[in-house]
Amino acid sequence: MPKLGCLTALTRALGDELERDLDVCVFGEDVRVGVANVTKGLVQRFGPERIVDTPLSEQAFTSFATGAALSGRRPVIEFQIPSLMFLVFEQIANQAHKFSLMTGGQVKVPVTYLVPGSGSRTGWAGQHSDQPYSLFAHVGLKTVVPSGPADAYGLMVSAIRDDDPVVVLTPAASSMTFESVDLASLAPLPLGVGHVARPGTDVTVVAVGQFVGQAVEVAEELADEVSVEVFDPRTVYPFDWQGLAASVQRTGRLVVIDDSNRFCGLGAEVVAVAAEEMRLVAPPRRITRPDGAVLPFALALDRAAQPHRDQLVTAIQQVCKEGR
Repeated sequence: MPKLGCLTALTRALGDELERDLDVCVFGEDVRVGVANVTKGLVQRFGPERIVDTPLSEQAFTSFATGAALSGRRPVIEFQIPSLMFLVFEQIANQAHKFSLMTGGQVKVPVTYLVPGSGSRTGWAGQHSDQPYSLFAHVGLKTVVPSGPADAYGLMVSAIRDDDPVVVLTPAASSMTFESVDLASLAPLPLGVGHVARPGTDVTVVAVGQFVGQAVEVAEELADEVSVEVFDPRTVYPFDWQGLAASVQRTGRLVVIDDSNRFCGLGAEVVAVAAEEMRLVAPPRRITRPDGAVLPFALALDRAAQPHRDQLVTAIQQVCKEGR
């Protein structure tokens, strides 16, 4: 079977949807040359009227996409770095997200906001290393974070076909992930439905994005000591609480590894809901970036501020010692 990478999977998803639906179009800076290696070749296949290079004004082309969506198109906007989404938070969270409700459902705003390299990149420092999925989830926007190439394809297709705005944040740390895939088996994945990436019986690890693979590796390393189940929500919002509850019902213990800042991050929400509504036999743990973290340029400090596998190993061992 051919090897498929995350960025190639996104390209394939875009190409398939542009071919399937003439209303799909792509906006963004330098998308015709494919500066992020996701839209490369699309203008040759689908023409400059559907693959649209935009000026350096995120607010302008994000609002332009909202108008296009209100007129019946299905725009996909590619942002080169996640911090650019802070510039357009008003256009997304306060406008596109609310139009359907505020018009009593008379309009739809099917825009996909794609950041193919979200989160930290080596040495890119503070203004290029944010992972803002908790922020979009907090305001109720559909937000997906794929962990691998097949998921990137399936979630991207579903995002484009959805009638609501959807944010797709593909971690930079997963961009060089490859897996052997039967291309004929690639298919849309439902938003809001997670999956068990590795079954286990002693502790559930909720992992997002690149941490799914790391959590599975840690689970294999600890297999002689503890049975770890890895749960990948795939969609940060809406979160698959039912799927998580079924996993916690089997294990009774919970660890979350999450690339958000600790305060008000996804990890905090998952731990809170589990404590309120699920049967836990030991206090849950979360591994996150520190409170108020801004990733520094110095590589050693960059790595120190991010969640890492040693913290995950320690948290799993600690939670499994408690409550017995």
